[in-house]
Amino acid sequence: MTIRLYDTSARQIRDFAPLAAGCVSIYLCGATVQAAPHIGHIRSGLNFDMMRRWFEYRGYEVTFIRNVTDIDDKIIAKSAEQRRPWWSIGYENERAFNDGYAALGCLPPTYEPRATGHVTEMVEMMRGLIERGHAYESEGNVYFDVTSYPGYLSLSRQELDNIRQPESTGETGKRDARDFAMWKTAKDGEPSWETPWGRGRPGWHLECSAMAHKYLGEAFDIHGGGLDLIFPHHENEIAQAKAFGDAFANYWVHNAWVTMSGEKMSKSLGNSVLVSEMVKQWRPIVLRYYLGTPHYRSMIEYSEEALREAESAFARIEGFYQRVIEKAGKPVEPAAEVPPAFAEAMDDDLGVPQALAIVHTTVRQGNSALAADDKDAAIARLSEVRAMLDVLGLDPLDPHWAGEADRGEDLHGAVDTLVRLVLEQRESARARKDWATADAIRDQLQQSGLVIEDSPTGPRWTLGPR
Repeated sequence: MTIRLYDTSARQIRDFAPLAAGCVSIYLCGATVQAAPHIGHIRSGLNFDMMRRWFEYRGYEVTFIRNVTDIDDKIIAKSAEQRRPWWSIGYENERAFNDGYAALGCLPPTYEPRATGHVTEMVEMMRGLIERGHAYESEGNVYFDVTSYPGYLSLSRQELDNIRQPESTGETGKRDARDFAMWKTAKDGEPSWETPWGRGRPGWHLECSAMAHKYLGEAFDIHGGGLDLIFPHHENEIAQAKAFGDAFANYWVHNAWVTMSGEKMSKSLGNSVLVSEMVKQWRPIVLRYYLGTPHYRSMIEYSEEALREAESAFARIEGFYQRVIEKAGKPVEPAAEVPPAFAEAMDDDLGVPQALAIVHTTVRQGNSALAADDKDAAIARLSEVRAMLDVLGLDPLDPHWAGEADRGEDLHGAVDTLVRLVLEQRESARARKDWATADAIRDQLQQSGLVIEDSPTGPRWTLGPR
């Protein structure tokens, strides 16, 4: 058994070899909390949640760090725009992110450090880089000298002469326009911290280098994030960390975006879909299925039609659960191991689409067993499906998703009473062989969004696709 991952730095899939036997250390660039999360933000958390779950299934002890950037230019701009304290905006949106992660079933990280809690570590890193000749102070700012580090741009493979660093106001005194800010001098009314070079605040890139060093040490296994972070963020993280003396990340793994009309989902473009709104319209487990089951390196083009297809596909799985449990007359526990074909797909760069195909094939086999009245085979197939979906965080019987049923319990009871009255009329029509009336009643229920299925214990209804 060898897990293989696509390493952005190598531009190829590599066998995963941990730095410490039996252990995996992961650093994921988390939320910049200037606003509430859209589904593109949460997709990254979901993809790496599935990675973490698979490593744990394979027997690894996982240390998973997901940081919070709670101070940067965007948060300060929002503070001025809304006339609210910067920390109030950050905390409110940090909670919104955590609510979104939790709603979609992401396991909490091992640690979730905030940037503002690690200024001491940032000062230590800057001091070391200045001493080594890789950084310099100018007019209260501290900059990284990109020409001092020969390995700069090895991740993104760009030419130094062609790059341009994103800048904000106040970045004065650079020796070279391509140098990037590690520390920004204080401005009136903005948050600041004391350092040997005067009061100021951290640059975005420095925050992650310092926190990765603090929690994972000089070297760790996997650094993750979205494709948009490769340059400048991850490139600048590498330069700081390695110039400081760290080996830093052994693998670089990047997830693709959620797009709308071909463009990356972004608040600045006005095309974002907030998680808080989505969970009001769609069941969170369906959202997890929709966002988590495409390959992590594939773009997801957002559409309601695609969401409805995901809802319908997941409903077929849930219908299989219900039928087998009714047949068994007792709970069906997950199998101790997933099927070999599923494991092979997951080992190959987290091939969730191929793994999910095994899930659906097993569901079809289970339905065939039900049709043949082979209870033992149907139970065995459901046991396998539960094991596979548990690894993906998608098992409908997991206690995490129990709240979904609870929230709709009262409404379901009222609807059930009304539907059963109509179904009694249909059964009466069938008893007197009035097939036209029976079929008309069934068709009307289906047009209302209900699926009617005749079972040995009588007719059963479920919600159909929207």
